[in-house]
Amino acid sequence: MNKEKRREIFLRLRAQNPHPTTELEYHSPFELLVAVMLSAQATDISVNHATRKLFPVANTPQALVDLGEEKLRAYIQRIGLYKTKAKHVIQMCALLLQDHQGQVPQTREALEALPGVGRKTANVILNTAFGQPTLAVDTHIFRLANRINLAPGKTVLEVENKLLKVIPDEFKHDAHHWLILHGRYICQARKPKCGECLIADLCEYKFKERVARSG
Repeated sequence: MNKEKRREIFLRLRAQNPHPTTELEYHSPFELLVAVMLSAQATDISVNHATRKLFPVANTPQALVDLGEEKLRAYIQRIGLYKTKAKHVIQMCALLLQDHQGQVPQTREALEALPGVGRKTANVILNTAFGQPTLAVDTHIFRLANRINLAPGKTVLEVENKLLKVIPDEFKHDAHHWLILHGRYICQARKPKCGECLIADLCEYKFKERVARSG
């Protein structure tokens, strides 16, 4: 895909949604961190349902440590892997209190050192909470980048690095949100909604695959 086509893709995505953001509900970097940790292999809807009840009770590292792992489980038990997530969230809170004065760190290294925080979660926090031009490649972005030939790669890291290389600087801050929303609602896995796609004429998805998946 040439640079003119890539630029046009992001111009259209920006025109449609000038100020994109995550669908997770949060009011602080810490709340976002907890929500993103809970969102692994779960829907944003299910996470929001849980945090609407959890955050009014405990939305700081100290409050969650005081709440404890067992009580935290009760709030998130409808989320997949809730027992492991509860353990990691409490461990993460304890480490924030111990090493970061209860504040969410703003470097990748410090974030990835927290229990339950991998590269994708760190990228979301750096981008959404702190405005850094990072790209968190989830299943939607990985599929989209390969399908339309925007930044094809065999691994998540390869796709991330390619996206950071080919996306024009002016779009990098919001690219993560545009791509994830487009992959979630339009360029879906089984039946991409090509008829509703605002970049269909720029897409390099093979025609026979488009017909097969849409039919």
